[in-house]
Amino acid sequence: MKLKPFQRTAILVALFTLALICIIRLLNFDFFDRLEWMTYDLRVRAAQKFPAPAATNLAFVSIEESSIKAVASGSLGYQFDFYWPRQVYGRLIEELSAQNAKAVAFDILFGDLRPDQPPVQMSDNPTDLMESDDFFALQMRRDSNVILATTPETVLPELFATNSQSLGDISSVKDSDGAFRRVQAFCTVRRWHPLFEKLAADPEFGVDLNNARIEPDKIILPQTGTTNSIEIPIDAGTNFSLADFIGDKLPAGVAPKARAFADERVWHMGIVLAARQLGLDLDHAEIDLPHGKIVLHGPNDVERVIPVDQNANFLVDWQLKPDDSRLTHVPIERLLWQDKLRLSGKTNGLRDDFRDKLVTVIYVLQGNNLTDEGATPLDKHTLLASVHWNVANSIIMNRFIRRASLPVELALMIFLGVLTAFVTWQLRAFLASTGILLLMAAYVAVAFFIFIEYRYWLPVIFPVLGAMLIEHVSLVTYRVVFEEREQRRVKSVFSKIVSPDVVNELLRAKKLSLGGARREITVFFADVRGFTTLTDEMQQQMTEFVTQNKFDTAASEKYFDESAGETLETVNLYLAAVADAVKKHGGTLDKYIGDCVMAFWGAPTNNERHALACVHAAIDAQRAIHELNRKRAGESSSLEIENSIRVAAGLPPKPLLRPLQLGIGVNTGLMNVGLMGSDAHILNYTVFGREVNLASRLEGVASGGQIVISRATYNHLLRADPMLASLCVEMSPVTVKGIRETVRVYEVPWSVLPVK
Repeated sequence: MKLKPFQRTAILVALFTLALICIIRLLNFDFFDRLEWMTYDLRVRAAQKFPAPAATNLAFVSIEESSIKAVASGSLGYQFDFYWPRQVYGRLIEELSAQNAKAVAFDILFGDLRPDQPPVQMSDNPTDLMESDDFFALQMRRDSNVILATTPETVLPELFATNSQSLGDISSVKDSDGAFRRVQAFCTVRRWHPLFEKLAADPEFGVDLNNARIEPDKIILPQTGTTNSIEIPIDAGTNFSLADFIGDKLPAGVAPKARAFADERVWHMGIVLAARQLGLDLDHAEIDLPHGKIVLHGPNDVERVIPVDQNANFLVDWQLKPDDSRLTHVPIERLLWQDKLRLSGKTNGLRDDFRDKLVTVIYVLQGNNLTDEGATPLDKHTLLASVHWNVANSIIMNRFIRRASLPVELALMIFLGVLTAFVTWQLRAFLASTGILLLMAAYVAVAFFIFIEYRYWLPVIFPVLGAMLIEHVSLVTYRVVFEEREQRRVKSVFSKIVSPDVVNELLRAKKLSLGGARREITVFFADVRGFTTLTDEMQQQMTEFVTQNKFDTAASEKYFDESAGETLETVNLYLAAVADAVKKHGGTLDKYIGDCVMAFWGAPTNNERHALACVHAAIDAQRAIHELNRKRAGESSSLEIENSIRVAAGLPPKPLLRPLQLGIGVNTGLMNVGLMGSDAHILNYTVFGREVNLASRLEGVASGGQIVISRATYNHLLRADPMLASLCVEMSPVTVKGIRETVRVYEVPWSVLPVK
């Protein structure tokens, strides 16, 4: 396959387009991010059709409409309207603990204590009561595996925070299109000293701890609803003086200073669940945000590397929907009923579905603001609490979604851009467009396959729409506007003077020397012999016929015009036969000079065997004329009979089809070649020089039916076709006009040569 060389301008167009696409990618426009997210969402949904292996110990307990009705009915031994007192959740923990659940994570915020709730009767003694919040805390302390939900804005009561096994962040990260695709691995929660919290709770001061400003030597606490603020001095270790709050009345043995606050890292609830299963040490995690990873270690060399961005966010593998059969799921009332039976001693037949399970407790209430739903790659109304078990599943199965880094994406764009430019330039527009569409489809298919199989997110929008489609359109536009305009110009000059194969070769050429060049060329002149005599005789016969029949002026002009048309048709027939032979052998048809044809070989395309090609064309031209004369001779016999009838009827006779001969002269030498004329007038690609004149003179030397070649052409035949050269007959040297020395010439005996 012959590759088409690139032009400098085409390379610049491709490089400029590719550079522009890369710059746009670096600017990170939200519009293109949204398009890429759309392709990502399609891949996530496609992956749902090819389920990957999942953890077998994930479960959730749902609070549904049926749960509300069951608790309100009193069938469980207590009767509460929604919102439930904390003792209901304590009884759930009690039952899950009895079933030996490995962890119980509440996707419910318990942000404050509720002393107004009904107490819990702890025994048959009516006075043996416990506050509902205390009962909830007691069950958490006994079970030692409860994970409570929190957010950076939530401050859990000390009673709950200290009795739970750990806290889990349940905050979500929204992309700009409102969809949840990622979560934050951890958040930092600031725990203020109780004196600061007391200050914030005091209506007299009303300070806003969430907007406190920490400066090197003080803490500035803005007061809600005013422009005032309170300043608390601190040292380099953020320690404040207790005397600033309680004066000089410090209890004995109490240090005069204390830390104003402590920042605690709270991990995402899904990570906390997985850490419970694998024994991961979250307190000693290796956090390397600049390199995009968090490394968690566990016993027996267990290690998990979470791919994160610089904000500690990572993509959620939404593999397990709430209705997935691999998840254990029951509504809360079933567990509360079992707890009632267990407490009454009726343990026979009780189910043990949650043994060693990681359980998430969630709301699933239709039309209730307690049910957290939102848009995810799966659906516009996804139960967001499902993120917890999906994150836990990723860590347990060590299967994370990784996105190609920016350097990888840029390298991919450059590679695809170069490949697109190559294909576009090498193929014709239709084939190139088809090829690029196939490449785009193949890349998209590979991107989907890699995501489904390996959870690797290859970018699609910029590589496909940018590096491939826009690059292709830019190059095709350049070709249509500039290159193909030049090709049309070349076609307009050469389509009628050379063969289609030569035209195609010219169009493939990187550069054409049409402005003028000096090359070795073989020139061919062929003249129709006897044509002038024929026209003179016909003119005399027509004049005599007009005189004898006394034609008026109009009739005479009509007769002469008809005869002229027939004469022109005859000469065109002969010239066309010669032109066909020229094009057949790859020659360039220069011009018609009356009844003479001029052609040459060796330009505009190179041909090392130009002399041989020219001689073969001359042979075929003589054979074509010979065959034409044979046919005309047969037609003339019929024409004589027709003319006798026409004369008898008073009609003018038609001219007879007399045979004509062809004299051909050929010469080879260095000549000037190029376009002569201008685009505004006549433009002709021709040759000129001494050797051209010699070829013309040799045509005059040749008699009808003869091919005369020069010594230079003969020498070429000796090298290219010795057999043909051996059959050529040297003639007597001739002296021609314009050439001082005699010229050695040879005749090519075409009539005795075998037909190929």
